[in-house]
Amino acid sequence: MAEIAGAAEVAGREVRRGRVAEGLRAYGLIAGMWIRSTMAYRTSFVLTAFGNFAMNALDFVAILLMFSRVDALGGWSLPEVAFLYGLSGVSFGLADLAIGSMDRLGRRVRDGTLDTLLVRPAPVLAQVAADRFALRRLGRVTQGLLVLGYALVVVDVDWTVAKLLLMPLMLVGGAGIFCAVFVAAGAFQFVAQDASEVANAFTYGGTTLLQYPPAVFALDLVRGVTFVVPLAFVNWLPASHVLGRPYPLDLPGWAAFTTPLVAVACCAAAGLVWRAGLRSYRSTGS
Repeated sequence: MAEIAGAAEVAGREVRRGRVAEGLRAYGLIAGMWIRSTMAYRTSFVLTAFGNFAMNALDFVAILLMFSRVDALGGWSLPEVAFLYGLSGVSFGLADLAIGSMDRLGRRVRDGTLDTLLVRPAPVLAQVAADRFALRRLGRVTQGLLVLGYALVVVDVDWTVAKLLLMPLMLVGGAGIFCAVFVAAGAFQFVAQDASEVANAFTYGGTTLLQYPPAVFALDLVRGVTFVVPLAFVNWLPASHVLGRPYPLDLPGWAAFTTPLVAVACCAAAGLVWRAGLRSYRSTGS
């Protein structure tokens, strides 16, 4: 019996790996199709990418205007806030580029076009995530990288090996957390079909929140984005370690290094929510 159970477990793992590989392949094919379509009109792509860059740059201009009147925001200097902004902008930009099309799911549920995706021989999540892949969103990533580069040049940090290793972990883990939020918010639209703005409150609203230090927000809000929707692990906690600042909510020092683990847990939870939402879907019949 033990041998049979072991064989079944191995077979289950192989099936899951096959599904993941199939999903990644389908995502790559669909995203590649949209990229080729975009690059057929290169001038249009350059203009829309620049527009995306400029619109996001206005957020940082607003922060610069604040610091033209004050020396610190919640006790944080301009270079430190720029560091938060850059980390949040790059992490969210990568997630938005990869999976930002999830906010279109509600429209597909309402008009019944989701049924088309269900009959195709590819995972629905991969199809929805790659749908109308928008390469212009590179403008947001570029703008975040520029602000992060500026912050790294001007911020006063005593760099250590641990802090250097934490930088890529923050960006990749933060992108993973935002991807999980996108998927969970998309799954919510199976139930509330006209809820894209509710989803945006946690995605676009979340990255705006993280651009500012936790000291300027109410304690209950900080608790919510730490223990309920763990966006604080994108930049607040790891950035506090890098900058040598007190941790939000007096959390232990090792919490700054848990961003990748939190990202994995969030993605697993988002996967469960997605499967539950997909099982609950009922076609419009149109």
